Amino acid sequence: MSERSADLERIEAALALARDVLREFVPGAVEGRVKEVGGLVTAADLAVDAALARFLPQAGEGWLSEETRDDPDRLARRRVWIVDPIDGTRHFFDGLPEWSVSIGLVEAGRAVAGGVMLPGRDLTIVGAEGLGVRANGERVGVRRNVSLARAEILVSRSEHERGSWERYRGAPFSVRPHGSIAAKLALVAAGLADATWTLEPRHEWDVAAGVGLVGAGGGEAWLPDGGGVRFNLPRPILPGLFAAPPDLAGELRAWLAGPRAPSPARG
Repeated sequence: MSERSADLERIEAALALARDVLREFVPGAVEGRVKEVGGLVTAADLAVDAALARFLPQAGEGWLSEETRDDPDRLARRRVWIVDPIDGTRHFFDGLPEWSVSIGLVEAGRAVAGGVMLPGRDLTIVGAEGLGVRANGERVGVRRNVSLARAEILVSRSEHERGSWERYRGAPFSVRPHGSIAAKLALVAAGLADATWTLEPRHEWDVAAGVGLVGAGGGEAWLPDGGGVRFNLPRPILPGLFAAPPDLAGELRAWLAGPRAPSPARG
């Protein structure tokens, strides 16, 4: 078995473990509290985090999770697990199905494998470079032959509710709000959505798994300045993120650079 195949097996086993842990909790019927650094956390987040922290890292591997105090030792590690035990905790707390469990593996700053479980859709998407992507065991990949004029972009539900996407009214594409950016990226990787794009900064644990999946599925992910995505940074926050199939990515980049695209800096 190749190293990458072993990584993928470990991700699948970890997601199964998370599913078992989550059976003890009912979405919409859990208590939550606001963390000192902001954001909501529940006992389910902490339980999944603890289980994955015990299961995933092996000798010499680093760990970065939303619910674990950051250890700078990870910066010296070539292989780092980057995890969000529940991406979309607010949706989980409210009983909405738009949340996920996100597990990414990074090597030398690159997302090389990932897995995202969407319990609300009974859907698990896993993949790794060189091995492709599977959704509930079926081989999948990013959509092909999608033009910008027909594309539907999955966008942050909170960004949409705040009116941040009004500046793109009249754009050649349509937008659809959806929670959990990890889930949105996974859906793009599996060919279940055209593209996704966030207007606001995101933590590495929000997107590492999804970026790994998009790459494994044949798609592209890039930063607002057009550069590639790197992980395991001292300050693990990205300024924003785009993900799309190659042809659509080219069209979207060109449109954003053109005179008709509104500046993301304007509200």
